Amino acid sequence: MEDRTEREAACPAVRERVQDSFGRQGLMSHLGARLAHIGPGRVHIVLPARPEVTQQHGYVHAGATGAIADSAGGYAALTLFDEESEVLTVEYKINLLAPAAGDHLEAIGSVLRSGRTLTVCQLEVYGVRADGPRKLVANGQQTLIRVNRTAG
Repeated sequence: MEDRTEREAACPAVRERVQDSFGRQGLMSHLGARLAHIGPGRVHIVLPARPEVTQQHGYVHAGATGAIADSAGGYAALTLFDEESEVLTVEYKINLLAPAAGDHLEAIGSVLRSGRTLTVCQLEVYGVRADGPRKLVANGQQTLIRVNRTAG
C-alpha cells in the first residue's frame, strides 16, 4: 500500500516558510543537506555522502545522521503549525541500526501527534545507493515544542 504522505505536497505558503527557515540553518548548509520533500506532517532531507561528513571508517558520521533526522522531524512539525509559530526540539533519541553508507542519506521526519504545545515525530534515516535498494540505517523519535515566532 502506498503511503499517501509520500506524494502529498504542502501548500505553497508552508513550503516557502519551511524553505526560508531551512535556508537560515548554518549547520544544514555546512553539511551540504537539502530539502527533498515538504508535505503535510512529513519532510525529507537529503545529505550527499562526501569525505567532509564521514567518520574514520568512511561512513557518514552519527552526528551528521542525527542532525538531518532532527531537522527533518522539526520541519515536519512546522508544516502543521500556523505562521506565527516556530519549533524547538525538546528531546530526541536515535538508534543507529547499520553503518550509514550510500551515495547519500535520506532523513524522513513524520508527525505522529501534533498537539497545542508538544509534537511527537518519528525519525528514519536511509542509506541510498544509486545501484541498489534503500537501507534503514537509523530510527528514532523526537519531541518538539511549539513556540511563538520572534521578531528579527
